[in-house]
Formats: sequence, structure tokens, C-alpha cells
Amino acid sequence: MVQVILTDIEGTTSSLSFVKEVLFPYSASHLPGFVRAHGQEPEVRKLLDEARQVAGGNPDDERLVGTLLRWIEEDRKLGPLKGLQGLLWEEGYRRGDFQGHVYEDVPRRLREWHARGLRLYVYSSGSVQAQKLLFGHTRFGDLTPLFSDYFDTRVGGKKEAASYAAIVRELGLPASEILFLSDVREELDAAAASGLRTGCLVRGEGPAVDPGPHPVAHSFDKIQP
Repeated sequence: MVQVILTDIEGTTSSLSFVKEVLFPYSASHLPGFVRAHGQEPEVRKLLDEARQVAGGNPDDERLVGTLLRWIEEDRKLGPLKGLQGLLWEEGYRRGDFQGHVYEDVPRRLREWHARGLRLYVYSSGSVQAQKLLFGHTRFGDLTPLFSDYFDTRVGGKKEAASYAAIVRELGLPASEILFLSDVREELDAAAASGLRTGCLVRGEGPAVDPGPHPVAHSFDKIQP
């Protein structure tokens, strides 16, 4: 019996195009000005110093910004980059420059599952801060109270079975009582290898999805945990 639903974001709860066509371009266009305006604030300086260590060669802030912009273009899954993007997006959400996108079936089903007593979690390559911002600023209202917690790549890569084993330990439940939802077969394969139940979302946008052996659903309405 499923007790927990663990969900991906991009292509699962939310449109791939929102991330690729709204969030990434926004962070790229605003990053240079953000670093100039906030680069000496402790939280931002810490992230810049961490990014400098990853980049190597001790670049100054101007050159580091160029490296960060290249990482955004390459969609690099790097902690300091994700942290800086989260701070940028927080400003954007607060100013109303955009709202977090979720498919219309998602809030309805999340609320139903939550009301039934299922525990809901998120696991995404975006930072926990970015996850909370997205779900906290949707046209359906603030969805963050529905979630018990959030996981990002600090727990491990999403295509690695060990990451899901770590989440299982954190949740303190048998893996068979956790349902993982994603649109990426390699993630689903890794989750299944650690004993989780799986469901493959095929939303009909972006590249064709290979579900492999995983049950397919075209919306959350078709998922029966």
C-alpha cells in the first residue's frame, strides 16, 4: 500500500517549457546585475566563492559571471549555480514577473492525496529553494503546505539508485510503500532498483518519453496510488 508519493517537477508536475523558456532565460538575463547589486551579501558571496572553487583558476566576479552564464546554457547541475538561480527567481516571483507553472490536474490530485493522508515529497535537480518558490507561487495558490519535505541533488543524482535508497532511509518506510513519479526513464529505473514503485508521466510535450517497463499516465488523474 502506497504511503508516500515522491514527485519530480520538470515534465511531471510542470511544463518543461516553463523551466527552459522562462526560468533559465530570466536567470541568465538578470545574473550580471544581481551579482553587481548583491555580490557582497554573505549568502551570495558564499555561493560565488563555491562557484569559483568549481570553476578553478580563481576568476574575478566578472569572469565568474561569464562561467555561470555558460553553465546555465549547458544546464549544469551544480549546487552554487542552483543556489544563485534560486535567489534570482525569488526576486522574480516576489515582483510578479512570472508564476510557477503546474498542470491543472496536479493541485487537484495533490490536495486529494494529502486529504487522504498520503505524505507528499518532491525530488528535483533544482534546489529545494527553487522547488518551494515554484510550488509557492502558482495560479492555483500556494501548494507548499501539501508537501512534507523536499529533496534535491544534495541527496545524490536522480539517475543513481543510491539516491533513492538514501531517501527511503530518510523517510523511514519500506521502499515498496513509496511511489516515485517522473518523466525520465533513467530516474524511474534507478528508483525501481532501490525498490520504489514507479509511474511514468507522458505529458505529450518535448522529446518523446521512453517509459520502459514503468506504468504510464498522461496526467495525475490517471494515477491510482
